[in-house]
Amino acid sequence: MDPVGIATVAPSAESGPGPVWPQSKCPWGTPKNTTISCSLADVMSEQLAKELQLKEENAAFPEVVSAVDGPFITGENIDTSSDLMLAQMLQMEFDREYDAQLRREEKKFNGDSKVSISFENYRKVHPFEDSDSSEDEVDWQDTRHDPYRADRPTTIPKKGFTGKGKDITTKHDEVVCGRKNTARMENFAPEFQVGDGIGMDLKLSNHVFNALKQHAYSEERRSARLHEKKEHSTAEKAVDPKTRLLLYKMVNSGMLETITGCISTGKESVVFHAYGGSVGEDAKPVPPECAIKVFKTTLNEFKNRDKYIKDDYRFRDRFSHLNPRKIIRMWAEKEMHNLTRMQKAGIPCPQVVTLKKHILVMSFIGQDQVPAPKLKEVKLSNEDMKKAYYQVLHMMQQLYKECSLVHADLSEYNMLWHRGQVWLIDVSQSVEPTHPHGLEFLFRDCRNVSQFFQKSGVTEALGERELFNAVSDLNFAVDDEVDFLAEIEALEKMNEDHVQNHGKKVSSFSNDDEGPPTFCNK
Repeated sequence: MDPVGIATVAPSAESGPGPVWPQSKCPWGTPKNTTISCSLADVMSEQLAKELQLKEENAAFPEVVSAVDGPFITGENIDTSSDLMLAQMLQMEFDREYDAQLRREEKKFNGDSKVSISFENYRKVHPFEDSDSSEDEVDWQDTRHDPYRADRPTTIPKKGFTGKGKDITTKHDEVVCGRKNTARMENFAPEFQVGDGIGMDLKLSNHVFNALKQHAYSEERRSARLHEKKEHSTAEKAVDPKTRLLLYKMVNSGMLETITGCISTGKESVVFHAYGGSVGEDAKPVPPECAIKVFKTTLNEFKNRDKYIKDDYRFRDRFSHLNPRKIIRMWAEKEMHNLTRMQKAGIPCPQVVTLKKHILVMSFIGQDQVPAPKLKEVKLSNEDMKKAYYQVLHMMQQLYKECSLVHADLSEYNMLWHRGQVWLIDVSQSVEPTHPHGLEFLFRDCRNVSQFFQKSGVTEALGERELFNAVSDLNFAVDDEVDFLAEIEALEKMNEDHVQNHGKKVSSFSNDDEGPPTFCNK
């Protein structure tokens, strides 16, 4: 079709009587319109319509420029030949699986509880990068207001009251003070559980709040004392950091090969098994297997043990100048000196390797990490039990006469059976016979030994008084036990006066093992 021109022509004014107005100034005249001519094909064109629609859309929705530089990692444009790209994809998949496991653990841990625990800080993928997370889930940590947290009580202004007229509320109002005291409980120590008092609109009186505050302060101080005590003391089967450091130094110096574990625990010490190293101090050989006796640094078990050490002449001068914690080191030193005396006299006992503060390293009585059984636990024949009795009797005589010592805790629990003979252990409490209570301790040892072997079927076992006379050679001719103990106390008193008047004299032992004269029968 040929294009047809379209034109609009203004109508001519009718001729007639009346004034003639110019067309531009006549109020009733028709305005002159501009003539717009276009082709019918342009009007019907679809391309023109699309262009117009795109212009409208661009004006309403401006183009958003993406901030991400580079192509997205999709299944179509992945370069599988790059090891780095594959590693990143595998790491991203692993992180998402890890986060999914964390969400399951968090859901299982929280359950239906109103107070929930969040593992958000342990997630690998940031929340907006994790496609598996729900869009409806709201992270309340990112919001300014927590809808589950109750509002804190409003504060009273400086003027001391709020409201007007009959609705005036002062700072002494019971409800306001109660809510304020509840809010103050959040300042208590974290160990003091206060609960959600604000959420429950709890109102505490001043009397109750002050009592809770004092209790929280007392609990905080008690917890601090317990923590300090735990840090500076040994537990039942563990050691404190200082003891552990001393053990590490022994291993690093080559004295010990390795420490295998705990073999015995007691009220005063913990014993560990260790394999000996190549060489010890002063180039002395170290036994293949060692026993490490760690004296507990707690003072509870040593409060009633000072009588064994404060009246011992070897430590009497040092006892009064030491604090209670250093007495424990002296206790370990005391056992080392006693074992040295026994070893010189030929009494079967552990061999001392070294002493480091409150740690005593000795030879191990046993084999292949298995300690020798106690005389209480081992089952011996009648002949072996009779043999053990005479060995104990001979060792008690040697200990008293040659070593000038009294075991003071001798029983079937402190005697081991190893390689067909009895071994004595635990001599930290052993004292001199001239000790103010030395003969009493000896009589108690004789009673324990006599009762055990008599119950074990040894017919040759002596009674407690006969055994006491056989060991000490005092020969008290008293049949009554009360008179026997009275004779012992009288002799102890006489010996104590002798030591105070004349002091100790040099014996055949070394300087560290010198002792006062032993008892003699008068």
